[in-house]
Parts: sequence; C-alpha cells; structure tokens
Amino acid sequence: MSVAAVIVDVPTMQTNRPFEYEIPEALNDVVVPGVRVEVGFGRGKRKIQGFVMEVKDSSDFSGKLKPIIRVIDVKPVLSKEMIDLSYWLADRTYSFQISCLQTMLPNVMRAKYKQFIEAAPGFEDDSQVQALLQNHLFVELTNDTTDEKIKEIAQLKRQNKINIEYVVENQANSLTRQAITTDLNVNEISEKKSQLRSNAKAQLKLYDFLIVHHDELPIESSEIEKKFNITRPTLKTAEKNNILKFIEITKRRTPVGIHPEQTNAPVLTDEQSQAVSTINDSIDNHQDKTFLIEGVTGSGKTEVYLQTISRAIAQDETALMLVPEISLTPQMVNRVIGRFGNQVAVLHSGLSSGERYDEWTRIEDGVAKVVVGARSAVFAPLKNIGVIIIDEEHEGSYKQDDNPRYHARDVATWRAKFHKCPLVLGSATPSLESRARAEKGVYQMINMTKRINDHPLPHVQIVDMRNSENSAVKGDFSPLLQDNLWRVLKRKEQAIVLLNRRGYSSFIMCRECGFVLKCPNCDVSLTYHKNLGRMKCHYCGHEEPVPHVCPNCKSKKIGFYGTGTENIEKQLNEQFPDARVLRMDVDTTRKKGAHAAIIEKFGNHEADILLGTQMIAKGLDFPDVTLVGVVNADTTLSISDYRASERTFQLLTQVSGRAGRADKEGHVIIQTYNPDHYAIKDAAKQDYETFFKQEMYLRHQSGYTPYYFTTLISVSHQDEGQALKQSYWLKKQLQSVLSDNSVLLGPSPTMISRKQNKYFYQIIVKYKQEPNLHQKLLEILSDTQAETKKGFTIAIDNEPQHID
Repeated sequence: MSVAAVIVDVPTMQTNRPFEYEIPEALNDVVVPGVRVEVGFGRGKRKIQGFVMEVKDSSDFSGKLKPIIRVIDVKPVLSKEMIDLSYWLADRTYSFQISCLQTMLPNVMRAKYKQFIEAAPGFEDDSQVQALLQNHLFVELTNDTTDEKIKEIAQLKRQNKINIEYVVENQANSLTRQAITTDLNVNEISEKKSQLRSNAKAQLKLYDFLIVHHDELPIESSEIEKKFNITRPTLKTAEKNNILKFIEITKRRTPVGIHPEQTNAPVLTDEQSQAVSTINDSIDNHQDKTFLIEGVTGSGKTEVYLQTISRAIAQDETALMLVPEISLTPQMVNRVIGRFGNQVAVLHSGLSSGERYDEWTRIEDGVAKVVVGARSAVFAPLKNIGVIIIDEEHEGSYKQDDNPRYHARDVATWRAKFHKCPLVLGSATPSLESRARAEKGVYQMINMTKRINDHPLPHVQIVDMRNSENSAVKGDFSPLLQDNLWRVLKRKEQAIVLLNRRGYSSFIMCRECGFVLKCPNCDVSLTYHKNLGRMKCHYCGHEEPVPHVCPNCKSKKIGFYGTGTENIEKQLNEQFPDARVLRMDVDTTRKKGAHAAIIEKFGNHEADILLGTQMIAKGLDFPDVTLVGVVNADTTLSISDYRASERTFQLLTQVSGRAGRADKEGHVIIQTYNPDHYAIKDAAKQDYETFFKQEMYLRHQSGYTPYYFTTLISVSHQDEGQALKQSYWLKKQLQSVLSDNSVLLGPSPTMISRKQNKYFYQIIVKYKQEPNLHQKLLEILSDTQAETKKGFTIAIDNEPQHID
C-alpha cells in the first residue's frame, strides 16, 4: 500500500504536521509530491484540499487510513525545491506550512478554476491524444473524470504530448478567442477559388488570404477583420460552403504597460566592467556568493544586472530579478525585455489573476528564462537559476506584512544556495544589515563611486523652513523652490516634487475647542480627500462626509491642517498655470496599469512636473529631469521607529538621484524644519559612509539590529483588557526561556493602538544568542491557535521592518 503525507488546508486548525492518506491503486502513478489532492477530514463528510509532501511505501499508523478522494492536478504544481523551501519558510517565519505553500502559487491556483487539456504542439495528430480529445480542440478535466482517465492523462503529460491549462471560472471567456482555420490544403482552396464567379470579390479576397496565410492558421477572426478588412459575413459565407470553420483558441494575456524598445549592450565603464567580471566568475563557477553593489545613483547598476543575466542565459541558465515597487516594474521590464525579448516574464501584484497565471505557466514550462517582478516573484518556478538580483535591496517593501512574514532577501539567499548561484544586492543606500554583513565579509562588496560618463552628482540645497523668509510664505513652496521651478519650466525641462503624504490635508480641526475628527474604528485622524469630497481613514477605509460645523462645540471655525499631495497639486496649478502636472500616489494609481501610464506619459514629455509620494523616489530614469524638490523632508523622521533616520536618509538620497542623470546638470532642493539632523545633512552630500558610521553607533548604543536580533510579538483583541492580559501571559512564557543577556520590552500599546476596532499590544525581544527562544516561539504559534476563535490575533514577526 502506498501512502501520501498531506498538508491539509484547515483554516480553523492549521498545523505543520502532515496527515497520512492511502493512495488508491488507480492513482499510484499520479499522486506524487507537489500535487494537490482532495481528502476527507475529521469524522464527518468534510472534504478539503491538501498538498502531497511525500509518498511512502507504508505507514506507522495502526488504524485504517482514509483514501485520497481525487487528484486535483495532473502535474505537480510545486517542485521539490518549493516543497523544501516551504519547510524552511514555515520554520523561519513562524507560520503554518499551508500558508507558505499557498503564497508560492498564483491566486488562480487557490480560486475556483477549470482545467483544460489540449494537444501539445506537434502532437495534434497523435492517435492517443486524438482518442483523449475526441476530435475537440480541448476537453475539460472535471470531478467526474475517472481514475483510469486521470492515469492516462498523467502518462501523456509525462510524454509531453498534452498541455494542461488552468482557467479561473469567471475568466474562462477571457482566455479563449474565436479563430478560423480550414481542413483544405492550398491546392484544394485554389481549385475551389477557380469555381467562384468573377464578381464574388469578397470571397476571392478571402480565398487568396487563406492561400497566402495557410501556414499561419488558425488566426483570430477579429484580427482578420481589423488587419485584412475581411468582413464577418464573408467569413460566415465561406463557413457555409465548407471552406473554413470557426474554432476557439487559447490566447495568452500580456501584462499591460509593457512597451519595450530593443537595446544593445553599451560599452561599460571600468567600474561596471569590474563588477560584471566579478559576478560572472561566480556564475561560471556555480558559487553561491552574495555580492553587495553599493553604487551611487546613476552609476549604471542596471546595466551590470543586464550583463550578468546575459551570462546566465548564455550558460543555458535562468535569472531572477526583483524590484521593490510596482511603479518601478514597467521601466525595468521594458529595459529587460528590450535586451532579452520574449524570454522575459513579469510577476507583480498589479497583474490580474489570469495574467499572473499565464506568466507563471510560461516560467514553469521553461519558455521564460528571465523573471522580473516585485516581492512575491521570489517564488517564481524557475529551474536551473544562474543569478538572482535584488535591486534597491534596502527597501522595506521586500518584507511581507502578514503571514508568512518573509523577507524576499532571505528567500533569495536560500534559493541561491539551492541552485549554487550568486545573489546580487544593489543599492545606492544599502540597508545597515547588508552593509554590516559586507564589513564582516559575509557579503562581497562591490563599489561603484562614479556616475556614467563621469556626470556630477546633483547640487543639493537645504532650505530651513523655520526662518522668517520661508515661514512667511503662503503655501508649501519656499521662494528658492518656486524660483527654480520657474527656471526649469522656462528651459522646457522637467521636475519631480516629492511629498511623503497623500490626500488633500492631513486632518480637520476645530480652532474653537481643538476637536480633531477621528476614525470611529481606529485611533487616527481622518484624512481629507478633495477629489472624493470625503474624509477617509487610511487604515480601515472608513469614509464620512466633510463636516461644516464642529461636531463637538458646533463652531463654524473648523478647517483643514497639514498638507497632502492633492493640496500640493492645487498649489502647483495655481502658481504655475501653464505647467502640466501629473500626480502619482496611491489614489491616482488604483486603476490597473495606472503606474505604467503615468510613467510613460512623463517619459514622453507630456507633463512638466511629476508630483508624488515615495513611489517616485527611486528607480525612475528620465534624462530631462533637472530639478527635484522635497516639500517636507521631516515626515519620515517623525515616525516613532528606530529605522526612521535610515529611511529618511535613503528616501532623500534616492529621490535626489533622479536629477541630472543625463547630460544636463541636476539640482535638488530639500525643504525641512530639521536642517541640522545628520540624516538630512548626509543625504544632501550623498555621504553614505558618514551616515553609516553615525547610525551604527546609535544602533549599538540602543541595542538594535544589526547588533541584536529582534522578534516582535503582537496581540490584538476587541476588548483592550483581554489584549493586555494575553500579552502578559505571552511575556511570562518568553521569560521562562530567555537568559539575562536578552532584552524584553513591553507589553506596550502600538503607536496606533486601535485599528479596525481592535486594540494592539506588542512585545519586543532583542537578543544575540538564545538557543531556547526559537522552539518556544513555535510552541506559542501552535498553542495560541485556539485563541483565534476567541477573537485574538497573535502574530510573530522575525526581524520586523517596522516597530511602532
């Protein structure tokens, strides 16, 4: 008897322990590690989905095993690498394995879907395939498909004679298109043409089309109508005369916003050449080294990435490249596709389920050799990886905020070791953790200190907004920034204006009694959004109308305070009426493809000023941008997080690097109320070394990473007393295994202590070596699962990126 070890999907009782099920004899060849199966669970007739992790010859269980009900997949959806990775990921992130397995797959694999079987190219006339398809273009695999039929399908799949397509049920229509084809050969069509009347011009044109394009059939009907001006009635007449027939064909979706231009590799600078040579040596020798490229903005790191990818492809290997934001993906993808063509696949959260699945399939089938994407692309099903690249490696967006709370850099390190390939981390402002590892020799450092063609770094000026000249100005632009914006517009150049806050105003307050309108569900003030004409919470989405009198004292002296991107956009339009302003923030990029559309528009010089939040600060490369203005550099400094100074330095350095990237000189103006803060002064000089030493000293003094490991445990409940009580119980559990060398902080309320009607408390553990802590945290994960039924949410975050 063969036995399958299955990780089951039971939301109310998750476990990392697999359950054993008997494999029916008819499914012996089909049930392999990595396939999903349907199994019975519990005493009732409950049916659930699970992943087969292992197949064994026997079981130690003395009772009778339940049989597997059916196999959901004919081919495994998870490779051995992904199964091994899921064990490591669950252990590393204190998550349940089922969450890790589902995170690795596109959403379409978790939704309701249909499976279709079609002939693989070249096997359309194979007798076994034809017997299976029964002369149809494709057939659906359903719950009623017999075990014998599944066994036959699995065998044909192993022989690569058929392909399996997954289609989300409500998107099935978007996957297929109507096309025309013919059973006649060219000679038969010519003979039929000779029998037509001379005045049947439309039919004659169609017959000529069929003869010329015979080898390209089937062709979409819509394409024939648009490109060749052959009408639908003409096609229908030919169908009646048995000249052609209409069929459905599978159409792969192409992610929006991709407009590549073919590029050739330029001549490298000495620093680029040295970097490429060093990394290529590791590709050639299959070494799992980690390289940290610290390169100033505009030094040509992207070209280094492209040339190392080229070396991997030349070795018949694949490449994975991560970027931190969806907004960076279109520009980066266009550059990569421009170099490597249709070998490139793109994966990020902005794709539809169908697009994401199509790209995932291209990767899994080996059609795509290069993957570019955001955080989740680190799980792309690439085989034989030759190089992994993480651009802007310092970005906090590489860490997932919910389960499994993984950092893409850690997963990439694991995969690089598995494939024995180099991992390349690149940034102008590396994270302190990465730079510290480079100092210790864990990572190999590669320095790129000069911009391409020796272009100078932009000239940076700090504007003290506290002095009388600037504080007396109405609005948010200092005289210096206003003057420089006028100059840029006069020269027909472009400018970028950064404000790290969206919305119109940050809050609404009564000048009579001091009342601030707050969210009823969260402990935050509501933000005014002028385009919606509403007050909105950025944490739970609560909205309400704008009050015209104070709800507390009924005074009419209620007004808006603070500044948001909408307000800055209004000021720009008022002060520079002839300027074309584009705003890029969360509100303007909600629509699919909006990121790419805004970037393309600005790149085509259809706008003069690009205004935005953090998403415009990095990665973008526009040759006509000669001015960058930062309206409020202090926003990230005011956050109660030990990384606040590091984030401020990185943001200002990165956005400064958008200016003067081509032949024109760049200028940066940073407006601040803290002009003497070391993060702002060092960013103005683009002096990473001085900042690194100062920040490392402060981290050492306060006992934070990279000198200590950090784990954050958070507890939430609708009753504040219950949340606090549970927090103290957890603290007692932790104290039982921690030595005197560790630091245990809390429980304390988070910065925003109430979100979505839940109260949040947190405990922070800082330690260097605590051999018993890991096992205790795994026990807490398992023991507290029952508490979720009582309304508790308990989360364990290993090496958090944010501490409130």
